[in-house]
Amino acid sequence: MKQYKLTFLLIVIIGMVGVEAFAHDFEVANADGVTVYYVKTSDTEVAVSYYKGNYLNGKYYTGSVIIPESVSYDGNTYSVTSIGEYAFDECNNLTSVSIPNSVTSIGDYAFKGCSGLTSVTIPDGVTSIGSSAFYNCSGLTSVTIGNSVTSIGSDAFKGCSGLTSVTIPDGVTSIGSSAFYK
Repeated sequence: MKQYKLTFLLIVIIGMVGVEAFAHDFEVANADGVTVYYVKTSDTEVAVSYYKGNYLNGKYYTGSVIIPESVSYDGNTYSVTSIGEYAFDECNNLTSVSIPNSVTSIGDYAFKGCSGLTSVTIPDGVTSIGSSAFYNCSGLTSVTIGNSVTSIGSDAFKGCSGLTSVTIPDGVTSIGSSAFYK
């Protein structure tokens, strides 16, 4: 009986590792040759995702990343409508990101720990910024938030010790606790 339990446990662990290895549906190199990972959110839309094997395989986003408004894959064209949870998590060498107007939401922890990121312009298409979205981005000095943003999650910019300039539009109706706590 013990052997069966051990075998079952090993199968479960191997299965979890396999599932955790990839947190994206497909990857496409953008116009600058940077590979961007995507997860389908509908038949016509995708979110920017991450490669779960980052820590083991060094597949972090680095330098400047331009997110396109749409992406084609396997004969289909998808609109890029969100930046998913943990999409750029701990990408310390990410220096800038261009977010298109097609993006309507920035997920929780999307840019957490991106210490090399110095400034961010959140376009008018974005309506929500998730909790801890830019948590601990210590190199971030300025943020411009688009006019369509209505909610900023808790701890969204917490730990951004270099942040000296933030432009918040009048339409913001909800700012979570500690959103700008240094």
